This record gives sequence, C-alpha cells and structure tokens, in this order.
Amino acid sequence: MNLTGPGRPRVRQSTRPGATAREEILDAAAELFTTQGYATTSTRAIADAVGVRQSSLYHHFATKDDILEELLAGTVSEGLAFAREVADLSDTDRSDTGHPAAAVAAAPRLHAVALFDGAHLCSGRWNIGVLYHLPEARSERFGSFLQDREELRGLYRRLGAAAVPVPLWEGDPLHHGELAFRLVESLVGLRADGQATPSSPLQVADAAMVLCGAAELLPSIRVQSLALIDRLGRRLPDLAEAAGRS
Repeated sequence: MNLTGPGRPRVRQSTRPGATAREEILDAAAELFTTQGYATTSTRAIADAVGVRQSSLYHHFATKDDILEELLAGTVSEGLAFAREVADLSDTDRSDTGHPAAAVAAAPRLHAVALFDGAHLCSGRWNIGVLYHLPEARSERFGSFLQDREELRGLYRRLGAAAVPVPLWEGDPLHHGELAFRLVESLVGLRADGQATPSSPLQVADAAMVLCGAAELLPSIRVQSLALIDRLGRRLPDLAEAAGRS
C-alpha cells in the first residue's frame, strides 16, 4: 500500500516525479499554478492531482501560500548561492582594481552568474518564474523570497559595475548589471511563449557581455565563465533533458 506519511494511504497511485509526497505536491502545484492560475487553484485540486487526500496535503503544507513560497524560493536559491560565491571571489581577488584590464577579468564573473542563474531558471519542469508577476507574490507574506531576489539583483548590479571600465550611464554605473538581471528573467517570457531553447541561457549571458562592451572578448569570456562554474564545484543543468521532461 502506498503511503503519503504514517497511516496515510493514497487515493490512487501517483505518476508525479518526486522521491517524496512533498516533492509530488510541489510538482502538481507548479503545474496548476502556471497553467490554471494561482487564485483558481485549490488545495483540493492539488491533492487530487497527486492522488492524496486533502488532509494528507496539509500534513506537508499548512496553506496554499506555503506551497507558493517554497516554489518561488526554489527559483532563486541556486542562482543566489552561486552569485554570493562569485561576489566573494570579486571581493578578495586582487584583479578588481578599477583598471580596464581588471574589468576584463571581472566580465567572466558576471557571465558565469547570468549563465548559471538562467540555466537553472529554465531547468524546472514548470515555468515557475511566471508566478513572479502575481500580485500575491509581491506581498509581505512572501518577504523572504522578495529579499532573496533583491539580494540577487544587487549582486548582479555589483558584478556589472566591476565588468565595465567606463559606464555608459554615468548617473547609474550599476545599471549594466541591472540589465543583465532583467535579461536573465526575460527567459521566463521566452519559455512562456515556447521560444526558449537549450542555448537561450548562454545567449542571454552573451547579450549581457555585449551590453558591457565586451563583445569582442566573448570567446575568451565563455571559456573563463565555464571554468569558474567548474572551479566552484557547480554543474549546469542539461536543458535538452529538462525540455524532454516537460
């Protein structure tokens, strides 16, 4: 007999991916929230999609907001953790001196963050990033997610400033990183329109370098970017495989 927890038999066998009932609930909620809408999706509908009783769902999540909170957090957690490590390298690396040659060394860092973050944003089975635009997602209830996303945005801005020797916009030298951040989040729209490909995160990271005035250095930047990802013990998700799962 399949159980969702101690003494909790399933209504039916689940076909959802996930090693635990909690993961299956998150997968079902992600599908329903992104395809039918958050407001119109009930916890009963989520439980039915998993094949568990509604009371069993509440064993894992007390409210629908708790489910949304975990889904939103998952869209930024990997990128933020990586960006923090890259920013720490920028703080300790002596090449960041403000000299144009230092900016060349800094550009692969921004590229690596954009590539890694974008790849993870595209790797999920469901396009959870579309939920960023929910009015509910902007409320204080989701303050932890909003704080993490704002920290990630700030790291992009900092890395962008280091990558550009002469800012195009003197009044806002951090705007290059801001544009890189927005370019990465544009992958959400590409996925929604069915236009995202396994190459899209790399294309977005490359576009960020063009905005930083480093177009001629792209071949070298790509090599250094991938080396940095590997150096920090990370692996890019297989987006071709991810596309096949969706």
